[in-house]
Amino acid sequence: MRLSAAIAELLQAQRGHLFPWVPVFLGAGIGAYFSLKSEPGWAVYAGLAAVSLLLAWGAVQRRPLAFLCWAPAFAAAGLCLAGARGHWVAAPVLDFRYYGPVEGRVVSVDRSPTDALRLTLDQVRLDRLPAVKTPARVRISLKGPEQVPPPGALVMTTAHLLPPQGPAEPGGFDFRRHAWFKQLGGLGYTRAPVLLAGAPGDGVPVERLRRAMAGYLQQRIPGETGGFAAAITAGDRSGVGEQTLTALRKSNLAHLLAISGLHMGLLTGFVFAAVRVLFSLVPPVALRWPVKKLAALAALAAGAGYLLLSGGNVATERAFVMVAVMLGAVLLNRRAITLRAVAAAALIVLLRRPESLLSPGFQMSFAATAALVAVFAALRDREVPLGPRWLRPVAALVISSAVAGAATAPFAAAHFNTVPHYGLFANLLAVPVMGSVVIPAAVLALCLAPVGLEGAALSVMRWGMDWILAVAQTVAGFEGAVSQVAAPGDAVLPLFASGAVFAVIWHGRLRLAGLVPAAAALWLWSGAERPPVIIASSGGLIGVMEAEGRALSRPKGQGFTAGIWLENDGDAATQPEAAARWQAWDGVLPVWQGQGFRLVHAPGKRKLLQASACKEGDIIVSTVAEPEPGTCLLLTPGILRQTGSIAVRPDGGLLTARAATGARLWSGWYPEGPEIRRLRRLLAAPAQLQ
Repeated sequence: MRLSAAIAELLQAQRGHLFPWVPVFLGAGIGAYFSLKSEPGWAVYAGLAAVSLLLAWGAVQRRPLAFLCWAPAFAAAGLCLAGARGHWVAAPVLDFRYYGPVEGRVVSVDRSPTDALRLTLDQVRLDRLPAVKTPARVRISLKGPEQVPPPGALVMTTAHLLPPQGPAEPGGFDFRRHAWFKQLGGLGYTRAPVLLAGAPGDGVPVERLRRAMAGYLQQRIPGETGGFAAAITAGDRSGVGEQTLTALRKSNLAHLLAISGLHMGLLTGFVFAAVRVLFSLVPPVALRWPVKKLAALAALAAGAGYLLLSGGNVATERAFVMVAVMLGAVLLNRRAITLRAVAAAALIVLLRRPESLLSPGFQMSFAATAALVAVFAALRDREVPLGPRWLRPVAALVISSAVAGAATAPFAAAHFNTVPHYGLFANLLAVPVMGSVVIPAAVLALCLAPVGLEGAALSVMRWGMDWILAVAQTVAGFEGAVSQVAAPGDAVLPLFASGAVFAVIWHGRLRLAGLVPAAAALWLWSGAERPPVIIASSGGLIGVMEAEGRALSRPKGQGFTAGIWLENDGDAATQPEAAARWQAWDGVLPVWQGQGFRLVHAPGKRKLLQASACKEGDIIVSTVAEPEPGTCLLLTPGILRQTGSIAVRPDGGLLTARAATGARLWSGWYPEGPEIRRLRRLLAAPAQLQ
């Protein structure tokens, strides 16, 4: 009873501050769904829904400790919500390599990480494939002449298509899951021309407007600056080169390229302030109308228009929801910037797209926003002076940049394996120009464009963007501008997030307890061990850990997979540099001596024949399916397609991508074949791998 009374008293002190926990517990349930190794059945969903309702009924009884029932109730609801979303977006996925005619409607145009133009098509038709097995959407990279069809146009081409591929290594980013929620059932490329099969229809007018605006800006503002302008106004990054992208990432200014919370906040804030000032200058309006609420409505309309114009991607949608909640608070005479507003925005986003919880954009944007609100609220409540009036904007900028950078740094490092060291300096130089020059000039140019007077505004906008790009290139050129970090273990980010959330939301001195799990997460991260051996799912690459870093079995080919492995190792080496580390060669074959076995990479028929004189205990990885040479173990593409990528753990155990992912909607399930069972026995040595 004493413990119950103590807990009740502790929670009673949090009354009025409990709503921000709603999206936290809902997100915990969503995270639990994505961590499962098998898809729940309908009976499980029905049971969880009943439990959630029962707990909610108990919580509304308002007895002591009764509202503790809300935590498991929302967690159970979150798991059901994520499962319902996964089934709702279900669409056919290719289960074979397709080559042939492809027809469809262009819904979006962008560029791949390799700078190739990509078309996303819906209303897809594939040769001799029934409609029930045809993907809802496919994405095709153009390897031939770049022909940009207008959005909404019906096109046809001849393309190679593959099913979405699994993680590059077990436990890594699962692109199949990402593609499942985007209804992408096939990805590939074409070297053939893309032909128009029909004029643009009425289905994607906003996309056509985006393309028209992006083309207009790139015409009026040539070069990389025009591409940057198209990216921040219309969400079209096709005009931004890889060198510029790299500079923005190294200087921690890449967030300026994505239309997210910063852009939406700057735009709506500028419109809100401008409309409020204009209305205040008209005495009849200022005296008779609620000027502040009218300005909020105008800013809300501007944000909605920006959302549509930018393509309505998940990051921009999330930013608009946050802004809409805050402007709604203004309309309701509530304080706009509070943790409750941030929690309401997070709740709306999770209810609409539960899968966004796993995205770096969701994690980083809400981490930065919550940290900023908490820090500035603490400064306000404690009446901490920020200096004289003229210095306060500068102090606020420094504090906000430092807090946002510190809050997002662990998530950025975990997802992108880099830590930019001069990000604060670059943001202090670039963000004020974005807010005071670029965004206002863009709004002014949009207002003056109908009467043809936008030239001066575009010139000012260009000057601001030239400055930002110059800052990015200069800072990226500093020695030691970026350092690499190894990928964390599965438990690190959830543990860190739980501690950080508790420290931000809880009121009272007990919030300092949240630093314990956060510190424990960083400690676990520092001791994370990378797999000594990784085998690609295609059989085209092997990576083994040596003293100087991971050694790769080939200097070119499989570049995407090689880059992912090296990034996750926290290794800045290129693929040729990593291939030079491979010391053991048997003629022309790369061979690695393990604990009681040899690992041989023999891609292609010719090299597989050279490996035919293998012996017991040898493991040969090949890209062709041939009879097993000698008495060794041969891992062929057929076997690896069932297992996915393979990693040998530091303790000598074996982990496959299929086993790490489990039997989910987006992955399916394959039984473990005799070759993998034999591989497990071969690796089951008492000593650790050397």
